[in-house]
Amino acid sequence: MNMVLLQAATAAQGQNQWSFWIMMILIFVVFYFFMIRPQQKKQKELLKQREAMKKGDKVITAGGIYGEIKEVQDNAFIITIAKDITIKVDKGSVYASAEDAQQAPKTDNK
Repeated sequence: MNMVLLQAATAAQGQNQWSFWIMMILIFVVFYFFMIRPQQKKQKELLKQREAMKKGDKVITAGGIYGEIKEVQDNAFIITIAKDITIKVDKGSVYASAEDAQQAPKTDNK
């Protein structure tokens, strides 16, 4: 009698273990499709936007400085922020200004 109860308890424990792993996989899938994937798409779009920036584009830095691109380098932009005042800013901290973003044609790949 005790052996039958022990086998039943072991079978139930094995089933609980499988349901735990299935639940963990489902949670990961939900996180991937609702959090990770949209963030990756946003990062790719931002990178493509930065690569398309050229001399004369109006930009905003991550620090909130408005300016116009004077020169494009490998990993940086030379930005004019006032008459005869230029700064060198890393490409990772530059965003297109709201004016240029509204004028640029939108491409939606949905």
